[in-house]
Amino acid sequence: MTASVNPRFVIRSRRVLVGSEGEPRPSAVVVENGKIAAITEYDAFPAGVETIEGGDRVLMSGIFDTHAHINEPGRTDWEGFQTATRAAAAGGITSVIDMPLNSIPATTTLSALHVKAETAAGKCAIDYGFWGGVVPGNAAELEPMVKAGALGFKCFLIESGVDEFPMSTEADLRIAMPILARLGVPLLVHAELDLHRSGGALPPGKDERSYGAYLESRPPNWEVEAIRMMIRLARETGCRTHIVHLSASAALADLREAKRAGVPISVETCPHYLYFDAEKIDAGATHYKCAPPIREHANREALWAGLRDGTIDFVVSDHSPCSPALKLASTGDFGKAWGGISGLQFSLSVVWTEARKRGFTSRDVSRWMSEGTAIFAGRGSRNGTIAVGKDADLVLWEPEASFRLKRDMIYHRHAVTPYAEFEFYGKVARTIVRGRTVYADGGFPEAAAIGTQLKRMPEA
Repeated sequence: MTASVNPRFVIRSRRVLVGSEGEPRPSAVVVENGKIAAITEYDAFPAGVETIEGGDRVLMSGIFDTHAHINEPGRTDWEGFQTATRAAAAGGITSVIDMPLNSIPATTTLSALHVKAETAAGKCAIDYGFWGGVVPGNAAELEPMVKAGALGFKCFLIESGVDEFPMSTEADLRIAMPILARLGVPLLVHAELDLHRSGGALPPGKDERSYGAYLESRPPNWEVEAIRMMIRLARETGCRTHIVHLSASAALADLREAKRAGVPISVETCPHYLYFDAEKIDAGATHYKCAPPIREHANREALWAGLRDGTIDFVVSDHSPCSPALKLASTGDFGKAWGGISGLQFSLSVVWTEARKRGFTSRDVSRWMSEGTAIFAGRGSRNGTIAVGKDADLVLWEPEASFRLKRDMIYHRHAVTPYAEFEFYGKVARTIVRGRTVYADGGFPEAAAIGTQLKRMPEA
């Protein structure tokens, strides 16, 4: 395969996911000037136009990842826009939304948002956007940040792990949420309440190398009680509220009932919660540490059931890297190691590997990782599905192809990830952003960093 630089070309496959429903079908997608100009029958596209042959690979809208910590500026030794977006492109991701931490400054003021945008410009292989942050005392910054392009705001109900992003109390949220409701943007919530007032410390007397001790330090009821509080506040304020990285399946019943009652609440989970079991994490394996934690096998299966019945809306990476030293591999101390999992590049493959075992289809994956996330970020009119008039953001991938993840395949700044040496299905062949090929068969044919900042769009 070669890069596509022609402003008009066709990409076709025998398995194209067109629109929002239906099985993959033979189709040809005509691209003009970065947009989807037409969708035709497999052999009915215009003559004399450059054609990319997809064969039996699945062609679907590019992955739209709404949860990644890129860490630039300030902690670029952890990750950065160039490395993160190249890794994303290799994983079929065409858009990524950056979280307001762990960069310095945190994206909690208008000036910090400008710094973030200026830093990202000219470095990104794919399109990108920014969440702002809700922290105590920054209510006056929220509306100016929305006008400047913030797609929504994130808060923590527990200590975030970095000093520049303090946690919010219920009182803080009662100030911020009516403002966000008026502005029509969502509040994203790290939903854990420190019911033990322990600061997340391991239980006294426990082995610091024991994953079970870490799991005990952040029990499911921390998530359950936090989510109950957010359901109540969403109901009272009318603010669109989104629970990020759901780990505890025990919260699904409350979320299901709240949705039935019309509360404006949604929820995501992540590939690591859908792939790993706590019972199989070895002592000292701190590269598995994240917050909230990976839980037991039965919990994992309940999360898959939540995806099946629609209680869980979508799946995102929660890519949260750090410098390798902060994982404390030499001591294996779960209490002191940094919590966060790197996986941006492999989220599609990880999710598909488990989804295929359970009878899910590529359409389900597209709904969870492309369409639903694009709509959530206010980009449904331009991204998330293959439809005429939308941006030509596409991923061509092989569902039946498997690969063993070797560290030399990883494009993140650091190759520290629990996914290494596992075998996955779903190999990305080509990633196209607004009609330009940014990744193809192991390489990056697009020399320029073509990514542009995404803004919220009116929904179609």
